[in-house]
Amino acid sequence: MKLLRVLKKMSETIMKMKEETLDIKSLKTIKEGKAEICLKTDKVFYNPVQEFNRDLSIAVLSVFTEDFISEKIQQKLKKTQNINTDINKDQIPVTILEALSATGLRSIRYAKEVPNVSKIIANDLSQEAVDTIKENIIHNDVQNLIETSHDDACMLMYKHKHPIERFTVIDLDPYGCPSIFLDSAVQSIQDGGLLLVTATDMAVLAGNAPETCYSKYGSISLKTKSCHEMALRILLQCIESHANRYGRYTVPMLSISADFYIRVFVKVYTGAIHCQKTTSKLSMVYQCVGCDNITLQPLGGFKQNPTERNPGQMKAYLPTGPAVGERCTNCNQKHHLGGPIWSAPIHDEVFVSKVLTHVQDHPELFGTAKRLDGVLSMVREELIDTPLYYILDKMFGKVHCETMPMLVMRSAILNAGYKVSYSHAAKLSVKTAAPAHVVWDIVRTWEKTHPIKPAKLEADPVARHILSHETKTAIDLSERADANPVSRRDGRLRFQFNPTPYWGPGSRAAINVGDEKMSKAIRNQNKHKKKGKRQHSPKSDEEARKIQAKTDDDNV
Repeated sequence: MKLLRVLKKMSETIMKMKEETLDIKSLKTIKEGKAEICLKTDKVFYNPVQEFNRDLSIAVLSVFTEDFISEKIQQKLKKTQNINTDINKDQIPVTILEALSATGLRSIRYAKEVPNVSKIIANDLSQEAVDTIKENIIHNDVQNLIETSHDDACMLMYKHKHPIERFTVIDLDPYGCPSIFLDSAVQSIQDGGLLLVTATDMAVLAGNAPETCYSKYGSISLKTKSCHEMALRILLQCIESHANRYGRYTVPMLSISADFYIRVFVKVYTGAIHCQKTTSKLSMVYQCVGCDNITLQPLGGFKQNPTERNPGQMKAYLPTGPAVGERCTNCNQKHHLGGPIWSAPIHDEVFVSKVLTHVQDHPELFGTAKRLDGVLSMVREELIDTPLYYILDKMFGKVHCETMPMLVMRSAILNAGYKVSYSHAAKLSVKTAAPAHVVWDIVRTWEKTHPIKPAKLEADPVARHILSHETKTAIDLSERADANPVSRRDGRLRFQFNPTPYWGPGSRAAINVGDEKMSKAIRNQNKHKKKGKRQHSPKSDEEARKIQAKTDDDNV
């Protein structure tokens, strides 16, 4: 019996050693920035696509922490009213919560790359994820800054509602919609703290499911050509509505649409009087179903109401509406109604300039430095008081006309006396405060020298109605030097091409590295084809890749 027990114990030891050997072989090491993480389970989420997201967050936080500490020092000096008081930067704690940490890569990068950080909490609901985070914290030697947490993200934030325990920064990067985390997030962040929110459910935000968008974000999305900026503005109004319930309000610092997701950086403050101004920052959206023209209807406004005691006093008022007639004045079609959306500025120009300068001064810190430089340069050039935009080729497609060169269109708008810019969200975007009739006058002027076929005009009542209007604005199509923006003139990387064939948000709770994601994407191709044709299902990754290669050759 003793011999059997000894043999059994030896067998178990050998099996354990084999398992450990297999674990070491299956270990995946990922390097990004100054961090290095190890993954040995397929139940922990990692997506290499979002390196740009993480780089941008680090650049933003590097600037924000400096501004936050300076702001707090000034507040303390104002309270003490003693300019000789010496307040050390170390006396201003900066705490960061990464509520959905997964591998812990983002938290580790924050610890190693963001200055002035006092403490980081890396939280995840999965015990396996938390175990991975702990191993990676030790591997990167950042135990002094990062604390792990195994908890529900909302419950963890609710536990920090008290003003003394609130976080300076909360980072929410969930899989899909972030709205379930916003109620707890806006309550557990300090005054002047920064809330970082990512949303990847772009189909919902871009108008494919307006009813779902209302249930998740409290806004009706529209399938408009400027859907990417519309998505940003829907998310911003959602965050603002959650904050207003607790006498708090938000100030957007930077809002980015990139790849398959949107990312917003907003400061949160407390002030009931500022919450009353929210209606003036929100608008309903009228979208013409014919020409896709967008008209905004503000929910509220402010007008001057001077008194002897307060000559600069402002008074809230309700605007009259609707902002459009029963039929569109450009194409005689009806409108869809969406919103509300955030119609105030979505960026802080001074803050964006600081972040851009930081990236340009330290390009070696970011793997996506060129793209950061290009995108932030475009953001800084955007017209901040002009919501949404036109898409050049879609606009000319409405009248079946040859598309005008972008520089000619921009020059024509400038020659008409209006400002114009690109949007970072779309390559062929035209953002301008020029009235719609002026924009269509430019199209009509171009059509006179680039006429469309009469048959197409006859078959399309929308195009026929648009082109039947007389041109009321003096249009000059001669090109101007200032129509070419600096970011384009300098050849900056403004728009990212997809670097891999399977570029996207990836699958929930899987390591999206190597062939694992690819094989799933291949297996799911054509799965919704008609049942009449029997589909051959590949039995292995190798067979799937051969099928894909043959398909690519046939397409070429």
